[in-house]
Amino acid sequence: MFLQPWSPFRELRHFNRAAHRQWRGYPRYAVESPNPDHWSLAVDVVEGEDTLTVTTSIPGIKPEDIEVTIEGEILTIKGETDTAEVVEGAEPKEEDYRLRERRTGHFLRTLRLPDTLDTDSAATTYTNGVLTIALPKTETKKAKRLTVEG
Repeated sequence: MFLQPWSPFRELRHFNRAAHRQWRGYPRYAVESPNPDHWSLAVDVVEGEDTLTVTTSIPGIKPEDIEVTIEGEILTIKGETDTAEVVEGAEPKEEDYRLRERRTGHFLRTLRLPDTLDTDSAATTYTNGVLTIALPKTETKKAKRLTVEG
C-alpha cells in the first residue's frame, strides 16, 4: 500500500473543486463579473406558475441610471452608483473616510434565462431602491398536467 504524505495544498484544491462543482456547465460570466472594476449585485430569482421574477436592491440610484437588457437568453443589469457625495459642501477625498462600507462605482450582473420565457413581454419596476423584473412564461412552454386513464 502506498501512503501519500499530507499536503495542505491538496486539501485546498479538493475543497475548491467541491465548492465550485455546482457551477460546472455555466459560463464564467454567469458566476462572476467579467470586469474586476465592477461589483456584482445580489439577486433573488423566484419562479411562479406564470412568471419568473428577478429582484435586486440598488438603493440610492436613479431609475434612469439602471440599464436592463435581454440579449438572447442573457439578462444583464448594469449601472453606476454616484461616488461623489457632498459632506458639508465639499467632496470627501479617499483619505477622509474613517469607515467606508457602501459600494460605489460600476455594478454588473448577468443571468442566463431559461428558454421558456417571453422576454418581449418583460416588465421592470423600481420602487424604494428595489428593482423587480417580471418575465412571463410562454403559453406553449408551460408545464401541462396530463391525466392517466386506465
